[in-house]
Amino acid sequence: MPRYRLTIEYDGTGFYGWQFQADHTTVQGVLESAMERIHGQHILVQGAGRTDTGVHALEQVAHVDLPKSWDPFVLRNAINGNVRPHPVSVLEAQEVPEDFHARFSATKRSYLYRILNRRAAPALDRGRVWHVPVELDADAMHEAAQHLVGKHDFTTFRAADCQAQSPVKTLDRFEVARYGEEIEIRAEARSFLHHQVRSMVGSLKYVGEGKWPPLKMRKALEARNRAACGVVAPPQGLYLVSVGY
Repeated sequence: MPRYRLTIEYDGTGFYGWQFQADHTTVQGVLESAMERIHGQHILVQGAGRTDTGVHALEQVAHVDLPKSWDPFVLRNAINGNVRPHPVSVLEAQEVPEDFHARFSATKRSYLYRILNRRAAPALDRGRVWHVPVELDADAMHEAAQHLVGKHDFTTFRAADCQAQSPVKTLDRFEVARYGEEIEIRAEARSFLHHQVRSMVGSLKYVGEGKWPPLKMRKALEARNRAACGVVAPPQGLYLVSVGY
């Protein structure tokens, strides 16, 4: 059976995350329904990662094993025609070797978190940013973020129901920059713990507000205790930007 890699964009608003759920609308569920309409049988769509409820993706990656060969251009259009009206779009389809795996072959995952930092609430970006009306110090947030770069035990920034076997991860990049009224936070690692990015961003907000000095981020990390974490940032500001192989 030929294997195809799919590069997928979606607006996470209205979805209960990526992973299939029988009683809720999910990105994986919408894609698998589209594949079933095309092929007349269930086709498993395996993603590079499970984004949470409300989280968006600019370039999620998935793979599928199909009962027949397709021209990639035609396959992409067929899927897109069958996922409507859901806000999901296959940007590219390409045939790949049978040993390619969207999740296990990945070597890097990149995330972006957007904070709209102004008094007025968003109109056009509602549901796509975290609106924080209190002025944040992006430079202090960036300084604090550097304490988390490298290989660490991230228990403090791990969801209580995280199923990862180990809390130890290597954070390759964690940067904060202001662009006018928006603060962008970028994180890169081979893999992340459940809620890790949102937990780290929420703690950075405390730094930006002046509630925490930048050094407290290191102390929170070293505590290895979920109670030492700041607020967990809401999902709507988070984007899976790309998956590297």
